[in-house]
Amino acid sequence: MRVVIAPDSFKGSLSAAEVGEAIQRGVKRVEPEAETVLLPLSDGGEGLVESLVEASGGTYHEFQVTGPLGAPVWAKLGLLGDGQTGVIEMAQASGLTLVPPDKRNPLVTTTYGTGELIGRALDLGCNHLVIGIGGSATNDGGMGMAQALGVRFLDGEGKELGSGGGELARLASIDVSGLDPRLAAVTIEVACDVDNPLTGPTGASHIYGPQKGATPEMVAQLDAALGNYAEVIRKDLGRDVETVPGAGAAGGLGAGLMALLGGKLVSGIQLVLKVLRFEEQVQGADLVFTGEGKFDAQSAFGKVPVGVGRICRGLGVPVVVLAGTVTLDSDVLHGEGITASFSVLNQPLSLEEAMAQTAELVEFQAAQVMRLWLHR
Repeated sequence: MRVVIAPDSFKGSLSAAEVGEAIQRGVKRVEPEAETVLLPLSDGGEGLVESLVEASGGTYHEFQVTGPLGAPVWAKLGLLGDGQTGVIEMAQASGLTLVPPDKRNPLVTTTYGTGELIGRALDLGCNHLVIGIGGSATNDGGMGMAQALGVRFLDGEGKELGSGGGELARLASIDVSGLDPRLAAVTIEVACDVDNPLTGPTGASHIYGPQKGATPEMVAQLDAALGNYAEVIRKDLGRDVETVPGAGAAGGLGAGLMALLGGKLVSGIQLVLKVLRFEEQVQGADLVFTGEGKFDAQSAFGKVPVGVGRICRGLGVPVVVLAGTVTLDSDVLHGEGITASFSVLNQPLSLEEAMAQTAELVEFQAAQVMRLWLHR
């Protein structure tokens, strides 16, 4: 029997790799001779580097870079087994978790460290970059990222701007002549699973600014600044990214990566599945396990279990989802290639108790699924 195990993380509890190992223990408890293939996944957010590095036999590389508030932080990137693909999570360098709640201010936070990570990946010889842009603390449109790579952002007097989204209100011109020339030969894919435009009521500032510390007044200021940024990009670079779905991701980093580095925004889970050659991995499998912390309506929009289900549906391979909670309608499940879904909870537990026992709960439920499967 061949079982492919391809879960996302249970955020705040277990990494995708740890979830996979727990499922594997449950499978082996019931069927010790089963061949198991572990493929920890990510939809482009937390765990992207780990997922792709572990599955490809790659390596981790840690560097000190500039954090969102300008202080140094340590961030790691992944070099995949092909030796040419670098994987970056922008949250490692510019993430919200790096900023204490009382210091969150998207007028000043910067993506400079993300640009430094890109430069480090170029130093490693990468000609293909995969960049996950979830979890940002920033609203600077990727200006800091580009500044780290040699782009100059100038005000009306030709003076360079400082850091943060607030500075974009003064932007008058963009000079890309100093952009790192190595980028011309690099393909950049951006894992993005939101469709927010850069500006407006559904844009970066209005939707995500408040969670990054923006007051209503700051939201209006930031939105206007990004509008000015979009106009200068149109004028100086001849690109219109303001209304492109995903341009508003990570405080406009999506727009910056497209306009300044030629990046392509793609579905995070589809990108991960492509890089891992997932369809090849599940050819001939008898059963696939996947899962995430909460399997709900949002899961239907580009999350790991549905991405797995859609591929397996075409191959006729059954898929079982294990999750902390399951609220997605069963009709939706079957239409997306999911055979069945189960909560791992086996008794009344508080959230804290459940999170402390997640590994054991996942292992137990995986074993129950295996018993049912083998005696169907």
